Amino acid sequence: MNNHIKINSEYRWLVTGVSGFIGSHLAQSLLLLGQKVLGLDDLSAGKIENMNNFINDPNFTFIKGDIRDKAICINLCEGVDYILHHAAIGSVTQSIENPHLADQVNNGGFINILMAAYKQGIKRVVYASSSAIYGEKGNGRRHENELLEPLSPYAASKCANEHYARSLSNTHNISTVGLRYFNIYGARQDPNGAYAAVIPKWINAMLASDDIEIFGDGETVRDFCYIDDVVQANILAALSDSEGIYNIASGKTSTLNELFLNLKQLTGYSKTPIYKDFRAADIKISCADISKAKNNLGFTPSIKFKYGLKDTVNWYKEQL
Repeated sequence: MNNHIKINSEYRWLVTGVSGFIGSHLAQSLLLLGQKVLGLDDLSAGKIENMNNFINDPNFTFIKGDIRDKAICINLCEGVDYILHHAAIGSVTQSIENPHLADQVNNGGFINILMAAYKQGIKRVVYASSSAIYGEKGNGRRHENELLEPLSPYAASKCANEHYARSLSNTHNISTVGLRYFNIYGARQDPNGAYAAVIPKWINAMLASDDIEIFGDGETVRDFCYIDDVVQANILAALSDSEGIYNIASGKTSTLNELFLNLKQLTGYSKTPIYKDFRAADIKISCADISKAKNNLGFTPSIKFKYGLKDTVNWYKEQL
Protein backbone atom coordinates (compact mmCIF):
# COMPACT_ATOMS: atom_id res chain seq x y z
CA MET A 1 0.00 0.00 0.00
CA ASN A 2 1.21 3.53 -0.76
CA ASN A 3 2.51 4.96 2.50
CA HIS A 4 1.40 8.50 1.69
CA ILE A 5 -2.33 7.61 1.56
CA LYS A 6 -4.11 9.06 4.57
CA ILE A 7 -7.76 9.12 5.67
CA ASN A 8 -8.38 11.64 8.42
CA SER A 9 -11.74 10.28 9.65
CA GLU A 10 -13.25 6.84 10.23
CA TYR A 11 -15.79 5.95 7.54
CA ARG A 12 -17.83 2.90 6.65
CA TRP A 13 -17.06 1.51 3.18
CA LEU A 14 -18.83 -1.07 1.03
CA VAL A 15 -16.52 -2.92 -1.35
CA THR A 16 -18.35 -5.04 -3.93
CA GLY A 17 -16.38 -7.86 -5.53
CA VAL A 18 -14.36 -7.96 -2.31
CA SER A 19 -12.96 -11.47 -2.81
CA GLY A 20 -11.55 -10.54 -6.21
CA PHE A 21 -8.10 -9.28 -7.09
CA ILE A 22 -8.77 -5.54 -6.86
CA GLY A 23 -11.55 -5.72 -4.27
CA SER A 24 -9.46 -7.65 -1.76
CA HIS A 25 -6.62 -5.15 -1.99
CA LEU A 26 -9.04 -2.27 -1.49
CA ALA A 27 -10.58 -3.85 1.60
CA GLN A 28 -7.22 -4.74 3.16
CA SER A 29 -5.80 -1.26 2.56
CA LEU A 30 -8.88 0.46 4.02
CA LEU A 31 -8.67 -1.72 7.13
CA LEU A 32 -4.98 -0.86 7.55
CA LEU A 33 -6.03 2.80 7.39
CA GLY A 34 -8.41 2.32 10.32
CA GLN A 35 -11.64 2.14 8.34
CA LYS A 36 -14.71 -0.09 8.71
CA VAL A 37 -15.39 -2.27 5.67
CA LEU A 38 -18.35 -4.30 4.44
CA GLY A 39 -17.48 -6.72 1.66
CA LEU A 40 -20.00 -8.15 -0.81
CA ASP A 41 -19.23 -11.00 -3.21
CA ASP A 42 -21.05 -14.01 -4.64
CA LEU A 43 -17.71 -15.90 -4.94
CA SER A 44 -18.39 -16.74 -8.59
CA ALA A 45 -15.00 -15.39 -9.64
CA GLY A 46 -13.16 -14.30 -6.50
CA LYS A 47 -11.68 -16.52 -3.81
CA ILE A 48 -12.11 -16.68 -0.04
CA GLU A 49 -8.32 -17.10 0.13
CA ASN A 50 -7.90 -13.55 -1.21
CA MET A 51 -9.38 -12.32 2.08
CA ASN A 52 -7.22 -14.47 4.36
CA ASN A 53 -5.17 -11.49 5.54
CA PHE A 54 -8.17 -9.58 6.87
CA ILE A 55 -11.30 -11.76 7.04
CA ASN A 56 -11.03 -11.98 10.84
CA ASP A 57 -10.43 -8.25 11.32
CA PRO A 58 -13.10 -6.94 13.72
CA ASN A 59 -13.68 -3.95 11.43
CA PHE A 60 -14.50 -6.19 8.45
CA THR A 61 -17.80 -7.90 7.65
CA PHE A 62 -18.18 -10.27 4.70
CA ILE A 63 -21.57 -10.90 3.10
CA LYS A 64 -22.00 -13.52 0.41
CA GLY A 65 -24.50 -12.12 -2.06
CA ASP A 66 -25.22 -11.02 -5.62
CA ILE A 67 -25.46 -7.42 -6.80
CA ARG A 68 -28.42 -8.51 -8.93
CA ASP A 69 -30.37 -8.81 -5.65
CA LYS A 70 -31.89 -5.38 -5.04
CA ALA A 71 -32.77 -6.08 -1.41
CA ILE A 72 -29.21 -7.07 -0.50
CA CYS A 73 -27.84 -3.92 -2.11
CA ILE A 74 -30.27 -1.65 -0.28
CA ASN A 75 -29.75 -3.34 3.09
CA LEU A 76 -25.96 -3.31 2.87
CA CYS A 77 -25.85 0.38 2.01
CA GLU A 78 -27.50 1.41 5.26
CA GLY A 79 -25.02 3.41 7.30
CA VAL A 80 -22.34 3.25 4.58
CA ASP A 81 -20.43 6.39 3.61
CA TYR A 82 -18.67 5.27 0.43
CA ILE A 83 -19.04 2.45 -2.10
CA LEU A 84 -16.14 1.06 -4.13
CA HIS A 85 -17.95 -0.98 -6.77
CA HIS A 86 -15.88 -3.74 -8.40
CA ALA A 87 -18.28 -6.67 -8.72
CA ALA A 88 -18.61 -7.52 -12.42
CA ILE A 89 -18.15 -10.01 -15.20
CA GLY A 90 -14.62 -8.82 -15.82
CA SER A 91 -13.54 -10.84 -18.83
CA VAL A 92 -13.81 -9.83 -22.48
CA THR A 93 -13.78 -13.48 -23.53
CA GLN A 94 -16.51 -14.46 -21.05
CA SER A 95 -18.68 -11.54 -22.17
CA ILE A 96 -18.40 -12.70 -25.79
CA GLU A 97 -19.44 -16.21 -24.79
CA ASN A 98 -22.30 -15.01 -22.57
CA PRO A 99 -23.33 -11.40 -23.35
CA HIS A 100 -26.66 -11.76 -21.51
CA LEU A 101 -24.88 -12.54 -18.25
CA ALA A 102 -22.45 -9.64 -18.73
CA ASP A 103 -25.41 -7.30 -19.21
CA GLN A 104 -27.35 -8.63 -16.22
CA VAL A 105 -24.42 -8.36 -13.82
CA ASN A 106 -22.51 -5.37 -15.15
CA ASN A 107 -25.50 -3.17 -15.98
CA GLY A 108 -28.41 -4.52 -13.95
CA GLY A 109 -26.26 -5.02 -10.86
CA PHE A 110 -24.70 -1.59 -11.22
CA ILE A 111 -28.10 0.09 -11.39
CA ASN A 112 -29.03 -1.74 -8.17
CA ILE A 113 -25.92 -0.32 -6.49
CA LEU A 114 -26.62 3.20 -7.73
CA MET A 115 -30.24 3.16 -6.62
CA ALA A 116 -29.31 1.68 -3.24
CA ALA A 117 -26.77 4.49 -2.85
CA TYR A 118 -29.50 7.01 -3.62
CA LYS A 119 -32.00 5.49 -1.17
CA GLN A 120 -29.45 5.25 1.65
CA GLY A 121 -27.80 8.64 1.12
CA ILE A 122 -24.31 7.39 0.25
CA LYS A 123 -21.68 10.14 -0.05
CA ARG A 124 -20.16 8.74 -3.25
CA VAL A 125 -19.97 5.67 -5.50
CA VAL A 126 -16.59 4.96 -7.08
CA TYR A 127 -16.91 2.31 -9.78
CA ALA A 128 -14.64 0.34 -12.07
CA SER A 129 -14.84 1.24 -15.73
CA SER A 130 -12.31 0.06 -18.32
CA SER A 131 -9.93 1.21 -21.03
CA ALA A 132 -11.64 -1.38 -23.25
CA ILE A 133 -14.35 1.16 -24.01
CA TYR A 134 -11.96 3.20 -26.18
CA GLY A 135 -11.80 0.55 -28.87
CA GLU A 136 -9.12 0.15 -31.51
CA LYS A 137 -8.91 3.51 -33.29
CA GLY A 138 -6.19 5.95 -32.33
CA ASN A 139 -2.50 5.23 -31.85
CA GLY A 140 -1.72 7.74 -29.12
CA ARG A 141 -2.55 8.06 -25.45
CA ARG A 142 -6.25 7.76 -24.75
CA HIS A 143 -7.92 10.64 -22.97
CA GLU A 144 -11.32 10.87 -21.37
CA ASN A 145 -13.10 13.17 -23.83
CA GLU A 146 -12.54 11.13 -27.00
CA LEU A 147 -15.08 9.04 -28.89
CA LEU A 148 -15.79 5.64 -27.36
CA GLU A 149 -15.97 2.57 -29.61
CA PRO A 150 -16.39 -0.57 -27.47
CA LEU A 151 -15.53 -3.77 -29.36
CA SER A 152 -16.88 -6.40 -26.95
CA PRO A 153 -19.98 -6.92 -24.79
CA TYR A 154 -17.76 -6.37 -21.74
CA ALA A 155 -16.59 -3.01 -23.08
CA ALA A 156 -20.16 -2.09 -24.04
CA SER A 157 -21.33 -2.83 -20.49
CA LYS A 158 -18.64 -0.58 -19.02
CA CYS A 159 -19.57 2.16 -21.46
CA ALA A 160 -23.20 1.77 -20.33
CA ASN A 161 -22.06 1.99 -16.68
CA GLU A 162 -20.68 5.44 -17.35
CA HIS A 163 -23.90 6.58 -19.01
CA TYR A 164 -26.03 5.19 -16.16
CA ALA A 165 -23.81 6.87 -13.59
CA ARG A 166 -24.00 10.19 -15.40
CA SER A 167 -27.74 10.06 -15.97
CA LEU A 168 -28.63 8.92 -12.44
CA SER A 169 -26.29 11.54 -11.03
CA ASN A 170 -28.36 14.11 -12.90
CA THR A 171 -31.79 12.71 -12.01
CA HIS A 172 -31.15 11.43 -8.47
CA ASN A 173 -28.22 13.59 -7.31
CA ILE A 174 -25.89 10.61 -6.79
CA SER A 175 -22.18 11.49 -6.58
CA THR A 176 -20.12 9.14 -8.76
CA VAL A 177 -16.58 8.70 -10.04
CA GLY A 178 -15.72 6.21 -12.78
CA LEU A 179 -12.19 4.85 -13.04
CA ARG A 180 -11.14 3.63 -16.47
CA TYR A 181 -8.60 0.98 -15.55
CA PHE A 182 -5.94 0.02 -18.01
CA ASN A 183 -3.90 -3.18 -17.32
CA ILE A 184 -3.83 -3.75 -13.57
CA TYR A 185 -1.46 -6.32 -12.08
CA GLY A 186 -0.16 -7.54 -8.72
CA ALA A 187 -0.49 -10.23 -6.06
CA ARG A 188 -3.66 -12.37 -5.92
CA GLN A 189 -4.52 -12.00 -9.60
CA ASP A 190 -5.81 -15.36 -10.84
CA PRO A 191 -3.31 -16.98 -13.24
CA ASN A 192 -5.58 -19.85 -14.26
CA GLY A 193 -8.31 -20.32 -16.80
CA ALA A 194 -9.16 -18.88 -20.18
CA TYR A 195 -9.94 -15.46 -18.72
CA ALA A 196 -6.64 -14.83 -16.94
CA ALA A 197 -4.79 -11.54 -17.44
CA VAL A 198 -1.46 -11.78 -19.23
CA ILE A 199 0.94 -11.04 -16.34
CA PRO A 200 -0.28 -13.65 -13.82
CA LYS A 201 -0.83 -16.17 -16.61
CA TRP A 202 2.70 -15.79 -17.90
CA ILE A 203 4.29 -15.79 -14.44
CA ASN A 204 2.47 -18.99 -13.56
CA ALA A 205 3.51 -20.62 -16.83
CA MET A 206 7.13 -19.51 -16.54
CA LEU A 207 7.47 -20.81 -12.98
CA ALA A 208 6.13 -24.15 -14.22
CA SER A 209 8.35 -24.09 -17.35
CA ASP A 210 5.25 -24.26 -19.54
CA ASP A 211 4.97 -22.76 -23.02
CA ILE A 212 4.13 -19.05 -23.38
CA GLU A 213 1.74 -18.00 -26.14
CA ILE A 214 1.75 -14.45 -27.52
CA PHE A 215 -1.25 -13.45 -29.61
CA GLY A 216 -0.07 -11.35 -32.54
CA ASP A 217 3.52 -10.24 -33.19
CA GLY A 218 4.26 -9.22 -29.60
CA GLU A 219 4.28 -5.52 -30.41
CA THR A 220 0.86 -5.04 -28.82
CA VAL A 221 1.20 -2.04 -26.46
CA ARG A 222 -0.14 -1.99 -22.92
CA ASP A 223 -0.08 0.44 -19.98
CA PHE A 224 0.47 -1.73 -16.90
CA CYS A 225 -0.51 -0.29 -13.52
CA TYR A 226 0.42 -1.83 -10.16
CA ILE A 227 -2.39 -2.65 -7.73
CA ASP A 228 -1.12 -0.27 -5.01
CA ASP A 229 -1.65 2.65 -7.39
CA VAL A 230 -5.21 1.46 -8.07
CA VAL A 231 -5.89 1.51 -4.31
CA GLN A 232 -4.57 5.05 -4.20
CA ALA A 233 -6.84 6.08 -7.07
CA ASN A 234 -9.97 4.65 -5.41
CA ILE A 235 -9.40 6.39 -2.10
CA LEU A 236 -8.57 9.69 -3.76
CA ALA A 237 -11.65 9.39 -6.00
CA ALA A 238 -13.91 8.74 -3.01
CA LEU A 239 -12.62 11.63 -0.90
CA SER A 240 -12.01 14.20 -3.64
CA ASP A 241 -14.36 17.06 -4.47
CA SER A 242 -14.14 16.11 -8.17
CA GLU A 243 -16.60 13.80 -9.92
CA GLY A 244 -16.59 12.36 -13.44
CA ILE A 245 -14.48 9.85 -15.36
CA TYR A 246 -10.72 9.27 -15.02
CA ASN A 247 -8.09 7.12 -16.69
CA ILE A 248 -6.17 5.09 -14.12
CA ALA A 249 -2.87 3.73 -15.38
CA SER A 250 0.86 4.21 -14.97
CA GLY A 251 1.19 6.57 -17.91
CA LYS A 252 4.03 4.33 -19.19
CA THR A 253 3.92 1.76 -21.99
CA SER A 254 5.34 -1.69 -22.62
CA THR A 255 4.96 -4.16 -25.47
CA LEU A 256 4.18 -7.81 -24.83
CA ASN A 257 7.64 -8.68 -26.11
CA GLU A 258 9.19 -6.36 -23.52
CA LEU A 259 6.97 -7.82 -20.81
CA PHE A 260 8.07 -11.31 -21.81
CA LEU A 261 11.77 -10.40 -21.52
CA ASN A 262 11.27 -8.75 -18.12
CA LEU A 263 9.41 -11.75 -16.72
CA LYS A 264 11.88 -14.17 -18.29
CA GLN A 265 14.70 -12.49 -16.38
CA LEU A 266 12.78 -12.42 -13.08
CA THR A 267 11.68 -16.06 -13.27
CA GLY A 268 14.71 -17.65 -14.94
CA TYR A 269 12.51 -18.92 -17.79
CA SER A 270 14.47 -20.50 -20.65
CA LYS A 271 11.96 -21.10 -23.45
CA THR A 272 11.06 -18.91 -26.43
CA PRO A 273 7.45 -17.74 -26.87
CA ILE A 274 4.98 -19.22 -29.36
CA TYR A 275 3.36 -16.57 -31.54
CA LYS A 276 -0.29 -17.08 -32.56
CA ASP A 277 -2.97 -15.09 -34.40
CA PHE A 278 -4.57 -12.03 -32.81
CA ARG A 279 -7.74 -12.80 -30.83
CA ALA A 280 -11.16 -11.29 -31.58
CA ALA A 281 -11.74 -7.92 -29.85
CA ASP A 282 -8.12 -7.62 -28.72
CA ILE A 283 -6.92 -4.00 -28.81
CA LYS A 284 -3.43 -3.56 -30.27
CA ILE A 285 -2.50 -0.24 -28.64
CA SER A 286 -3.78 0.68 -25.19
CA CYS A 287 -2.06 3.47 -23.25
CA ALA A 288 -3.37 6.31 -21.13
CA ASP A 289 -3.19 10.05 -20.69
CA ILE A 290 -3.54 10.34 -16.89
CA SER A 291 -3.18 14.12 -16.63
CA LYS A 292 -6.84 14.59 -15.67
CA ALA A 293 -6.54 12.18 -12.73
CA LYS A 294 -3.29 13.84 -11.67
CA ASN A 295 -4.76 17.34 -11.82
CA ASN A 296 -8.23 16.69 -10.37
CA LEU A 297 -7.66 13.80 -7.96
CA GLY A 298 -3.99 14.20 -7.07
CA PHE A 299 -3.32 10.72 -8.48
CA THR A 300 0.41 10.00 -8.76
CA PRO A 301 1.49 6.49 -9.79
CA SER A 302 4.43 5.66 -7.52
CA ILE A 303 5.38 2.06 -8.36
CA LYS A 304 7.84 1.59 -11.22
CA PHE A 305 7.06 -1.31 -13.54
CA LYS A 306 10.24 -3.28 -12.78
CA TYR A 307 9.62 -3.10 -9.03
CA GLY A 308 5.95 -3.96 -9.36
CA LEU A 309 6.81 -6.96 -11.54
CA LYS A 310 9.49 -8.10 -9.08
CA ASP A 311 7.08 -7.95 -6.12
CA THR A 312 4.41 -9.75 -8.14
CA VAL A 313 6.73 -12.55 -9.24
CA ASN A 314 7.95 -12.97 -5.66
CA TRP A 315 4.35 -13.36 -4.44
CA TYR A 316 3.63 -16.10 -7.00
CA LYS A 317 6.86 -17.87 -6.06
CA GLU A 318 5.68 -17.91 -2.44
CA GLN A 319 2.46 -19.68 -3.50
CA LEU A 320 4.36 -22.67 -4.93
